[in-house]
This record gives sequence, structure tokens and C-alpha cells, in this order.
Amino acid sequence: MTTVNEDNPESFRLLMEEPTERPSASFSYSNWVSNIKKSTQDAYESKPISHWILLLLSGVSMLTAFPASSLLSRLYFSNGGQSKWIISWVAVAGWPITCLILLPTYIFRKTKPTPLNTKLVLSYIVLGFLSAADNLMYAYAYAYLPASTSSLLASSSLAFSALFGYLIVKNPMNASVINSIVIITGAMAIIALDSSSDRYDYVSNRQYFLGFFWDIMGSALHGLIFALSELVFVKLLGRRFFHVALEQQVMVSLVAFAFTTLGMVVSKDFQGMAHEAKSFKGGESQYIQVLVWSAVTFQLGVLGATAVLFLASTVMAGVLNAVRVPITSIAAVILLHDPMSGFKILSLILTFWGFSSYIYGSSSPPPSSQASSSP
Repeated sequence: MTTVNEDNPESFRLLMEEPTERPSASFSYSNWVSNIKKSTQDAYESKPISHWILLLLSGVSMLTAFPASSLLSRLYFSNGGQSKWIISWVAVAGWPITCLILLPTYIFRKTKPTPLNTKLVLSYIVLGFLSAADNLMYAYAYAYLPASTSSLLASSSLAFSALFGYLIVKNPMNASVINSIVIITGAMAIIALDSSSDRYDYVSNRQYFLGFFWDIMGSALHGLIFALSELVFVKLLGRRFFHVALEQQVMVSLVAFAFTTLGMVVSKDFQGMAHEAKSFKGGESQYIQVLVWSAVTFQLGVLGATAVLFLASTVMAGVLNAVRVPITSIAAVILLHDPMSGFKILSLILTFWGFSSYIYGSSSPPPSSQASSSP
């Protein structure tokens, strides 16, 4: 035990500093909250207010437009729609919406389009092809799974975003992030074991597990697209201006639209749209409304995700993309009367746990930075 000479201020100072050094080796919730507040304050002061307003609007767009798009896609199939290519095509048919937002930046801010080069064109083609494939995979999930189930399975994109972000963009990964991946994987396994409680009567076991499989594959591809998009920003575009992010979204959606249009032509689904509209529950008018609003909401969601990716990082985009999962699940139970079993509730709770672990792990500074910052 250290003895103190009250007449010696230096020894008194050393004693007072001893207790504050020992807890640094263990976790302290109050210190973590303090660090979060400080990092948040520093981040807020480092950017103009317009940056945070745009980030807020982009996040809100992700959390509202994506759930609406998911519900409309499920509504298409439940009301008589049959084509996976149509719902995939509709997802990217709204690409001119981004053009309407991009063009004013050229006019009023007097910016010029980003010059195209071989690497940039190839990256747009690859991302566009992957986006088209991703939409088709999710279309199979919407065709055979309840919206609440497909959205819960889609939360695995958070784990894939963390994994691909680590492998491709070199984003940090710590024990908390790994823990979130394990927890979310367990939540997906619970849904697989409870398949009998929410399978539609007209869906066979093979179709259900086909939807399950393509939902997971679509989530994996979604995580890969997030990481590759951030890599394009960092390596090829340099995160220069927001209009560059809009340009990327226009080009990727346009390429995806071209691929899905080709798929529609080969499968002759354009000819089948008139027949679908006549037999659609609610009539041709509702058929058109479902497809149009599906195109609008999906494009707004992707536009918001692209903005978040540009303004923040893959981490923030992955977190918001995962947070929309419970929103979609709850909305599907209320609006579409999806079944909500005890296993699905447990899966939702585990998913929240995984989200929390991921957010904590992503917001915690690496040990090296903690060591360097210590006196």
C-alpha cells in the first residue's frame, strides 16, 4: 500500500492517480458512454450541419423506403403476381429518379460529370450485374416466404457487410463484431427450424427452403455490393463530392436495368404483364400501383443507402440496413397479417442483440489507438 506524506503534494497526486489507472484494463460502461459522447461530439463538430441533415434524410429514406418496397413486393405475389423477373425489373426501373436529383447539381452547383475511364466503367458493369442478380434472389424470397421472415433472414446482410468490409475495404473487426455475426447466424438457424409455423399452404417445402436459400444468398451478395461500392468510392472516386455518389447510383441502376430488361425479354415476361394485370387481385389499377410504388420506394431506399455509404461508411450503411429488418417485420405482421411465432420473436430478439454487439464493436476504438492515447 502506498503511504502518503501530507506535506508532499507530489506523493498525494500519485496516490490520487492510482485508482484511475487500474479500471482501464477492464470494461467500464460509464467510460464507454463517455467515449461515445466525446467521439460523437468530435464527429459532429468536424462536419457542416448540411452534412448531418443529408445523412439524416438518407437514413430515414433507408428505414422507410426499403420496408415499403419489401411489403409491396410481397403484396405483388400474394395478390396473384407470378414473375420473379418482373419484380426484379421493377426494383431498378426507377433509376431516372436519381437522375432528377443529380441534374440540378450540374445546373445550380456548376459541377461537371465525372470523367469515365476503363476501370470505372468496368466497376459499374460489375456492380450493376451483381445488383440485378441480388434483386432476382430476393424476388424468390418474396415469392415463397412471408415478408417478416424474409426481412429477418435479410438481416444476415449485416454479418456479410462486416465480413466483406474487413476483407475488401480493410474495415476493423473485433470480438464484438465477430460476436454479432455468430448471434445473427444463430437467429437465422432458429427461423430454419421453425419453418412449419409460417409456411403458406400453397408453398411446398422445397419452395420454402428455396426461398430461404436465395434470401441468404441475396444477403451475402448485398453485403458484397456494399463493400465493393465503398471500395469504388475510396480507390476510384476518392469520396470527392456527393454528386459523384449519385452518378454511381445512376450508372449501377442503369446497368442493372439493362440486365433485368434482357431477362424479361428472354423469359417473355413483358408479354405476360397484361395477363397478370387482368387476373391480379384488386384489378389492373392496383397492379399498376403496386409495380409503380415498388419502383419508387426501392430506388429511394437504394439512393438513401448510397448516400449513407458516401457520407459515413459501410458500417453505418450496414447498421441501418439491419435496423430496417424489425421495422419490416412489425409492419408485415400489422398490414399483411404475417404469422409471428415464438421462435420468430426469439429470432428477432437475437437479431437486436446482434445489432447492439455490432454497433458497440464498430464504435469502439481499436486497442492500439487506446494504448497510444493513454498517458
